[in-house]
Amino acid sequence: MPTYEFRCRACGDTFDVKRPMAEASAPATCPSGHDDTVKLLSMVSLGGRSEGGARPSAGGCCGGTCGCGG
Repeated sequence: MPTYEFRCRACGDTFDVKRPMAEASAPATCPSGHDDTVKLLSMVSLGGRSEGGARPSAGGCCGGTCGCGG
């Protein structure tokens, strides 16, 4: 079940709520009982390694062909 981060506008607390994706946009009440909350944009990073040890390509913006030093 996904976790969504909220912030209370009344007290400034930030808190997490686990709920189904179907309820992602539903309002949440802060732990102090305030109803004036806003859902925060969360950046999710999933890490892991593939069997082949995949690597990002070298060379920056163009793969190193423009001489940018990337």
